[in-house]
Amino acid sequence: MNPSTLRLPHALALALALLCLLPAPTPAQIAGKSTATDLLLADATGANAVIVVSPIAGKWELQAATDLAKYFEAMTGAKPALANKTAAIVEALKADAPAVLIGSEALDAEPSLREALAKAARKDPILRADAIVIRRKGNRVLIAGTNDEAHYYAVAHLLQLWGCRWYFPGEFGECIPHHATLKVGDLDFTYAPPFEVRNFWLAWNANNTGAPEFQRRNFGNNLNVPNGHALAHYTKSLVPAGKTVYNVPIAEDSTAEHVARLISTNFSKGLNISLGLEDGLYESASPKDKELMSGFTDKYFLTPSMTDAFLTFYNNVSRILTKQYPDSSSRIGFLVYANITLPPQRNLVAEKPLVGYLAPIDIDPNHGMDDHRSPPRQEYREILYRWSKVMQGRLVIYDYDQGMLVWRDIPNPALTALRQDIHHYRKAGIMGLSTESRGAFATTFLNLFIRQQLYWNPDADIDALLTEFYPKFYGPAAPAMSKYWSAIFKAWDDTIVTEHEYFVAPAIYTPALITELKRHLEAAEAALKEPAATQSLPPADTKKLADRMLFTRLGFDVLESYTTMVTAAAAQTDFKAAVAAGERGLAARLELAKLNPMFTTRVVGVAAETDKSGPAWWPGEVNQYRGLLALTDGTKGTLVAKTPAEWAFRRDPSDTGLPSGWAYRDNIVDLTWWNSQPDKNTWDIHRRNPGHWEMLRTDLYSQAQGVLTYDYQSYTGFAWYRTQLELTADQTTGKLHLMFPGLFNECWLYVNGYLVGHRPAKAMWWYSDYKFEWDVDVAGHLKPGANTITLRYHNPHHFGGIFRRPFLYRAVEK
Repeated sequence: MNPSTLRLPHALALALALLCLLPAPTPAQIAGKSTATDLLLADATGANAVIVVSPIAGKWELQAATDLAKYFEAMTGAKPALANKTAAIVEALKADAPAVLIGSEALDAEPSLREALAKAARKDPILRADAIVIRRKGNRVLIAGTNDEAHYYAVAHLLQLWGCRWYFPGEFGECIPHHATLKVGDLDFTYAPPFEVRNFWLAWNANNTGAPEFQRRNFGNNLNVPNGHALAHYTKSLVPAGKTVYNVPIAEDSTAEHVARLISTNFSKGLNISLGLEDGLYESASPKDKELMSGFTDKYFLTPSMTDAFLTFYNNVSRILTKQYPDSSSRIGFLVYANITLPPQRNLVAEKPLVGYLAPIDIDPNHGMDDHRSPPRQEYREILYRWSKVMQGRLVIYDYDQGMLVWRDIPNPALTALRQDIHHYRKAGIMGLSTESRGAFATTFLNLFIRQQLYWNPDADIDALLTEFYPKFYGPAAPAMSKYWSAIFKAWDDTIVTEHEYFVAPAIYTPALITELKRHLEAAEAALKEPAATQSLPPADTKKLADRMLFTRLGFDVLESYTTMVTAAAAQTDFKAAVAAGERGLAARLELAKLNPMFTTRVVGVAAETDKSGPAWWPGEVNQYRGLLALTDGTKGTLVAKTPAEWAFRRDPSDTGLPSGWAYRDNIVDLTWWNSQPDKNTWDIHRRNPGHWEMLRTDLYSQAQGVLTYDYQSYTGFAWYRTQLELTADQTTGKLHLMFPGLFNECWLYVNGYLVGHRPAKAMWWYSDYKFEWDVDVAGHLKPGANTITLRYHNPHHFGGIFRRPFLYRAVEK
C-alpha cells in the first residue's frame, strides 16, 4: 500500500492502484525503506535467498516457511531454497548469500529479537500474547513471533509489504503481484496487537475450506475459552417439577455447590470449562433470584433481566473452586446473552477464572456505536464499557457476521459498524473478538477480511484497503466494480434500519439502487471483454478474473431476483410474478453455490434448504407466495380487490385511539399536516411527525419508513392504519376474506366501524411461523361503495405494522 495515494481523491487513487495490475512485472518491490544497500532476494537471474526454518518447527512455523517459498516463487518466478535440515541450515548460515530466518532459527541467531518481542507483547495476557518482529541485519532477514502462530503472522506481514493479499479463503481470494525483483531495505519492525482473541468460526454447516489459512494470513487465531450453551448439562437434575432447564434456581448457594462438584475434576486439571446459559430466556421463582432481579426488565428480550443472579452464581462457583484448587489456571467461560445482556446493577466484580462473551444478538448490527441514528447501538456502547469493567477486561465480543441472521444470500456489509466499534473495543481493554459467521461470501463479501485486519490493527485504513482491493481483485473492471460496491456500501451507510432479518431488504435495496448496480456491473463486464484487457495476463490470472466477475454477476442476479420477488409480492400483489422471480433467484443462487459452496448458506451439502424448510428460508418464502397465488388465481380463491398501496397511519403512544373512537368515527383521519409537507418521499418526514395522521406504504414495515421517535428510537406501542375500499355490489358477495400477507404484532381489525377480528401475537416477533399472515373472514361485513378498513396494532419490540399489501379475496366454495 502506498501511503501517498491515501491523500488523493478516490478516483485518482484507484487509477494509480490500477496501474499495479498491468501484466508486465512491476519494478523492484522493496520491504522496508530503500537504501543504497538493499538486500536483493530475487531478480531475472533467479532466487538469491535461502529460507531457513528449524527441523523441529511447529505447524505454523513450518507453514510460514513453505508459504514464503510458495509466494516468493509466485511473485518472481524464482524458487528459493528451503533449508530445514540441520546440515542445510549450517551451510546456509555460513554462506554469504541472503538468508531468511524464520521462527526459532531467527530467535536463536539474534537473541535481541526476544527482548524486542517481550517489550512489545501484551503484559499479563489472559490466554496468550502475540507479537512479531521483522528485522534486516546484513545479509539476513530475521522473522519471528512470540509463538508458533505468531511466526506465521510475521511472514504474513512481510508478504503483505510485498503486496500479497488474501481477501477470501482459497485461490479465489488470493491476489499475488508479479515482481521483477524482490528486495528488503532498511527494515526493523516490531508490533503487538491490542487483542488476544482475533477470530471467526463458521457455523450452520458452512464450507470451511481454506478458512484456517485465510485467518492466519490476515493475523487471526483460534484462541477461545469454551463459552457455548452448556449449563443445562450440569443443572438438569435441579429443574423444578413441571418446569424446564430455563427455570432452575440460579443464584441459590445449592446450585453453585452442585455445579462446582460436577466440574471440579476438570478445574483441578487446569482445563477450561463452559457454563454458558442455554439458547433461550430464563425465568426463576427462586426467592434469591427474585431479590437479585429487582423487577428489572430487559427491553431487548422483554423478560426479567437475570444478570445479577447469574453473575452471583458464576462468582459463587468460582470461589468454591479457587478455594479448593488455588493454583488452577482453569478459565470458566459464559455467554453474556439473551436476558443476561444488560450489565449487573449491583456492585459485582467477576471472579478471576471467569471470562464473559458478550453476544449482542438482537441489538442493531447495522450502525456504529457513535451513530446518532441508532440509540440501540449507543446503548450497546455503554453495555460494553460496563461489562468490561465488571469483567476486569476478561471480555470477548461474540458478534455475528452476517448481522442479518435470517437472510437471502445478498450483500450485508458490516463496514459502517466496524469503522467506529473497533476503537471502542480497544479503548474498553477487552480480550478481543470471536465472530460467528457462515462464510457465505456473496453476503459477507469483504467483512471477514476487514475484520481480521482491524482485529490485528484497529488503525488500519478501511478506505485504503478498499482502494487497493478493486484493481487487485477485479483488474481492468476495477473502476466499475468500485462504483458497484461503493453504491452498496453507501446504501448501508445511509440506512435508518436498526432491525435484522430479510424483511429489511426492500428498505435498503431500492429499485433505484438495483438499476444503478446493473449499470455498473454491465460496465465491468464490458471492460473485461475488451481485447486488450487480459491478453497479456497469464491464463491463471485471466481465469481468476472471469471467476470473480461470474461470482459478482450471479450475486447480482440473486439480488435482483429477490428484490423483484419482494416488490411483486409486497407492493403489487402479483404472486405469479413473485414466484417466477423467486425461482429465478433460487436458480442463480444454486449456480453461485456450485461455483463455490463457500459463497452461500445451506444451498448445497449438509442440511441444504428446500421448500419444506419453512417460510423463514428463501425456498419456503417462495412456497408461501405459491400459497397466496392459490388464493388469487382461482385455485383456492379469486382476487376481488387490492387495498390501496398507502394507508393513513397514526401513532397512539397514549392509547387514546380506542376510547376516542378512531375505529368508527367519521372524518377522524385529518391529513392537514401531512398534506402541508413539501417533501413526502423521505423517511425523515415521518420521524419528525409530531403526532398527526400521515400516509404510510403497506409494502414495508413502519420503522423502516421513518416511524421513529424524534431521537431515533424505534416507535413502539399502539398505532392505527385506516383506508377506504370501494367495492361494487358483486364484490361484496360470497366467502370474502381480507388477507394480510405480511403483518407484525397483535392486531385488531375493524370494518365499517365494528371489530371483526383479533390476532394475538407473542411479544417477540421471532416466536412465530415466519409467514406473518392474517386471514380474516369478512363475509357479511362489507357493503357496495366505500368501506372503512381500520387496523389497530400493538408493537412492543422492533418490527411494526404491515409489510405486504393486504388484499380482498373470495374463497372457492367447497
